[in-house]
Amino acid sequence: MNIDSLYRKENGRVLIEIKLSSILQLFNTFDPAPFFVRELDHEATQYIVDAVKDFPFKTQFGIIVYLPVEVLGTKEAQKIPKAISNHFKYMVMIQEREFRQKWIYGKFTILVGLSFLAIAMIASWTVAETFSNSPIARLVAITLEVAGWVAMWEPITVHLYQLWPIVKQKKIYEKISRMEIDVRPYS
Repeated sequence: MNIDSLYRKENGRVLIEIKLSSILQLFNTFDPAPFFVRELDHEATQYIVDAVKDFPFKTQFGIIVYLPVEVLGTKEAQKIPKAISNHFKYMVMIQEREFRQKWIYGKFTILVGLSFLAIAMIASWTVAETFSNSPIARLVAITLEVAGWVAMWEPITVHLYQLWPIVKQKKIYEKISRMEIDVRPYS
């Protein structure tokens, strides 16, 4: 089965369709914030994000929220597009903060790792030169070198593997926050 067959299209956009019997289904009911700035329900957020992840990044999307006719004209229903957009703008800010924190941590780990590597290498050379005829000294020197390089594991992991998923998730949230969002009656 092709993923395209699971989604309808309209005006060249893949539609992410959400059918609700109540507006409250869309929002986290434990969030005390006013309605239009309230956090979206986790399942609703995940459904939207997963739909975007199912397609190449350049794919154009639209979000359609279907409501009962009697709810459609309410002030709350009219605020749904802005509420969804606000939620994902907030998620972008969270990703930016997480990136900054991880970046600062990464810089700290590089400083610590390089310092430890330098100390370990100097100690290794010193042991190897001072006790050049001792096999145990050679083992200690190699152990110090290995320990120095192991200390670089975390800085490398942070910069090569942990920052990029944050950037990718932020781009997804940015894309969703800019999507056209329509509220329509059940058809």
